[in-house]
Amino acid sequence: MSTMIMALTPSVVLRPVTVEDAPALARAYDTNRDHLRPWEPRRPESFFTAEGQAARLTDLLELRRAGRVMPWVLADQDGRIVGVVNLNNIVRGAFHSTNLGYWVAAGLAGQGLGTAAVRAACRAAHEQLLLHRVEAGTVLSNTASQRVLAKAGFELIGTAPRYLHIDGEWRDHYLYQRILGDHDPNAAN
Repeated sequence: MSTMIMALTPSVVLRPVTVEDAPALARAYDTNRDHLRPWEPRRPESFFTAEGQAARLTDLLELRRAGRVMPWVLADQDGRIVGVVNLNNIVRGAFHSTNLGYWVAAGLAGQGLGTAAVRAACRAAHEQLLLHRVEAGTVLSNTASQRVLAKAGFELIGTAPRYLHIDGEWRDHYLYQRILGDHDPNAAN
């Protein structure tokens, strides 16, 4: 899995998450709770605690060791977490694909940070994980995320009715993909 730290701006890096990030990640999720609510599943209160994040990160890092996910955080120069990027459900074989999830803190949204983070994750997916394709979905009303994906080279491939349970309801999503390259998947195994 990727261990690379990538500079996104002079003051923000994209780096692999660690279990030590639990307190900062809990603060970031709690601070951005209202900002993220329309785009995320409903979370139990424990999710917004350092203990809840430590448990979640322990599980996530086990999946990373198994090659199933690649989780990163966006961290500023003070160590504050200002976003997240995950490659989830990494599948090998003939598919060689993954699902992308990401968010940027409310105060930094709309400044190109999301686009830079998505491009960096796609670069790692292609160059380090040797994946063929990245897929992403957005709630139909999430035009900001749709712009990020378009700027990062994704193409709209369809609409999925009642795709994910977001903010208390099954929501329709636009699905996007970015083809990273056509290398032989057998060469990557």
